[in-house]
Amino acid sequence: MKITVSSIVLLALFLFNADAQRASSWELPKGAKMRLGKGRISDIKYSPDGARLAVAGSLGVWLYDAATLKEIKLLTAHTGWVGGVAFSPDGDTLASGSRSDIQLWDVNAGNLQRTFTGHTSSVSSVAFSPDGKLLASGSYDDTARLWNTKTGKPLLTLTGHTDPVVSVAFSPNGKMLATGGDDATARLWDAETGEHLCTLPGHQISAHAVAFSPDGAVLASAGTNHRVQLWAAKTWEHLRSLAGHRGRVESVAFNPRGDMIASGSYGDILLWDPASGDLLRTLRAYGEVVTAVAFSPDGNTLVGGSEDGLVIFWDPETGEQTNTLTGHANGIHSLAVNPDGSAIAIGSSSEIHLWDAKTGELLRTLPAHRTYAYCVAFSPDGGTLASGGFQEVSLWDAGTGKLLRTLTGHKHSIFNVAFSPDGSTIASGGGNFGFTVKLWDAKIGKLLHTLTWHTMTVTGVAFSPDSRRLASAGREGTIAIWDVATGERLRTLSGHISELKDVAFSPDGRRFASATSRVAKLWDANTWEELCILAGDYNEVSNVAFSPDSALAARGSSDKTVRLWDANTGELRRSFVGHTSSVTCVAFTPDGTTLVSGSSDGTVLLWDLDSDPTSDATVSIVPSVVTSPMQAEQLTVAVKIAAKERVANCRAAVKFDYGALQYVEAAAGDYVTEGALFKQPKKRGNSVWLEASKLDSDGESDGTLAVLTFKVRSVKTSTLRLTRVVLVGSDGKRLYPRLEDAQVVVR
Repeated sequence: MKITVSSIVLLALFLFNADAQRASSWELPKGAKMRLGKGRISDIKYSPDGARLAVAGSLGVWLYDAATLKEIKLLTAHTGWVGGVAFSPDGDTLASGSRSDIQLWDVNAGNLQRTFTGHTSSVSSVAFSPDGKLLASGSYDDTARLWNTKTGKPLLTLTGHTDPVVSVAFSPNGKMLATGGDDATARLWDAETGEHLCTLPGHQISAHAVAFSPDGAVLASAGTNHRVQLWAAKTWEHLRSLAGHRGRVESVAFNPRGDMIASGSYGDILLWDPASGDLLRTLRAYGEVVTAVAFSPDGNTLVGGSEDGLVIFWDPETGEQTNTLTGHANGIHSLAVNPDGSAIAIGSSSEIHLWDAKTGELLRTLPAHRTYAYCVAFSPDGGTLASGGFQEVSLWDAGTGKLLRTLTGHKHSIFNVAFSPDGSTIASGGGNFGFTVKLWDAKIGKLLHTLTWHTMTVTGVAFSPDSRRLASAGREGTIAIWDVATGERLRTLSGHISELKDVAFSPDGRRFASATSRVAKLWDANTWEELCILAGDYNEVSNVAFSPDSALAARGSSDKTVRLWDANTGELRRSFVGHTSSVTCVAFTPDGTTLVSGSSDGTVLLWDLDSDPTSDATVSIVPSVVTSPMQAEQLTVAVKIAAKERVANCRAAVKFDYGALQYVEAAAGDYVTEGALFKQPKKRGNSVWLEASKLDSDGESDGTLAVLTFKVRSVKTSTLRLTRVVLVGSDGKRLYPRLEDAQVVVR
């Protein structure tokens, strides 16, 4: 077969596009089969040659082809959000800063080259020196650091800021480093000696961004006083203030010629003439704070990224939008799967995104509400989508995205909306003022009943399967059961000691779930007898959902975990870990094969319920059953790791019942080999936090991480629970362990 150059190019383009289409499956956590959305945005940088664009955020770093905006790679090795990103001067290396470490990547291969550790809190910003020999980092530990990029060795620690260092920038000649801090100051340092040269005040609360002009003569600093300050970099004299922003200024950048400054604030980017201080133009298209601005190396394009996930490209000379990068989003507030399982609606910021559940393609975006799309729900026939925002419920044609009708009458935000199973009625619950539930005729939008009984925000509404009853949950901790036809309150359920988050009927009508942030209960939906509590439910912050066969109940947690319980016994059946922030909402697909979870990290994950539940590792508390000694006596347990490979870094917390036990001490186990770092365990409230790193030396993959000692306060049954567990393998990738708690029992 004859192969021409053109055919090779076409083949390469086909393969590239195929890879781009599979971006929704890149770097998925174990058990997940698709990701919708690319996460929240914290920083954006062009490569020096302008060929690549790096977008850093909650998932890691997305690399794009700057010309086509096609995805090239997703770089994930951090255990937390990436706060800052920077290309080396030759463009071959990318630095990304996250929780307390910095990763250096080979841009072309996408491989992790080196990890810098030393900061004791999250890294907010990174910058290479002009010669590429140094890397600067700013951190929430109130310091900036300088590193040798070849060896990873820390060279200097710059102290003086009294609050987090949130921005760093080298002067063009590499001799000075500028830092901006949450202590309302920008500071200048000698990059060779670390000597503090000058403190630049005047930012009120924080200096969010610093940037040098290309000739090094001017330093721009911006912060919470709604202004950009310009300083003479040699004399440190204040030159002028650029005033005109409506809110805090989060980002600032000079164009390559130095004759224009872009600064990002709430809802807009302002372009300035730095010589005169004149405002050249205002670019408005954002709904939230613009967290990052960057000029292309040729200066012909300006890109801005915001907290609501909008990445917009502009012609800085004309102010025209030239392109938009889709897929990034703000935190997910709500989600719903349509009845045939083909589409998923996601409420994020003020918009609603409709995704194809099979391909992961973004179908359309609805500009839904003035504030946030707090809740979404499909009608039983899938033809209508309802969304709740500030004072209104919007009804949309789910096929075309056309706004059909708006239901008004609530006095404040609407946090929950539901269709009755027969499709005749819509229920909406409001908060802050009014605390009402409203029932609407779903076809004509007529208000049928206003249900007033709750004394605080209505946090959940749910119809019974026969559409005859409605349950509503109030933040005051009580549940009301209503007759849908008459609006009469039939009964109330109490017994929760913390504010309610959600309520749900099982599809078969036999069970009813009520959920707070601390505990979820299962009830008999006919007798209203309390049946059981979902075991291990801790800091679950999302709604509660039943599987279509009523066998399982699911919730999401602030510890980034999705949990599944047996809906009859309350026994914990399975956990899914993979989001990088709190899980805010969950739903099952109609066929029951997939669990969908949304998170404040700006993404939705689709979990395969038919997949093999085996984990990369097991972290357990042993023995699994401990007989409680007498009061004032001690008991000892161990935290063990069993993994398929040696773990490099580990973080975990052991939660205990403070009424039963008192923490005494913890000591490193045999898993912490010579040369490893075992941080002094810390007690925070009723949890003991354990952390160890550099564990990837020679040794077994199974062993004891730590031995914990408690003193008995009261002889009673309690649980020792593992939470906030993070394991990272020697290859820098996160492991997803199965967790096994322990019971302290009385015999």
